[in-house]
Amino acid sequence: MRHSPSGEHTVHPPSDPREAALLRALAAELAGDGAPTAADPGGALPGPLREVLGLAAAALAAGRPVTLACHEPTLSTQEAADLLGISRPTLVRLLDAGVIPYDRPGRHRRVQLADLLVHQQRCHHAERGGEAVTDRPG
Repeated sequence: MRHSPSGEHTVHPPSDPREAALLRALAAELAGDGAPTAADPGGALPGPLREVLGLAAAALAAGRPVTLACHEPTLSTQEAADLLGISRPTLVRLLDAGVIPYDRPGRHRRVQLADLLVHQQRCHHAERGGEAVTDRPG
């Protein structure tokens, strides 16, 4: 199974009341309709980024720490097998053999899209190099 760093980063609220007031003003500006503001003079920030920045600013202004964590796209074993063009039992054998990393947060395996693409690229390079492609380890 995969044991990767979390990729999380936590920011603690400011202790200076003036900084908290600036964060409250920033949060209010970013919660607007997307029109240019002091926080985004050109009005060019994409909506999702405005939302994240506004929520973070509001939480920090309220004295709460904010943790940012990126989420990688994950697939079920059936979705992963379909993407690779193989059967689900074949994919499960690859996972169990350690050929492709996976997570098991509950009862079901989850495969990160990035890991599938790396595996697919590895197989593609092996085919182009004239090597026999095998999904069996060892």
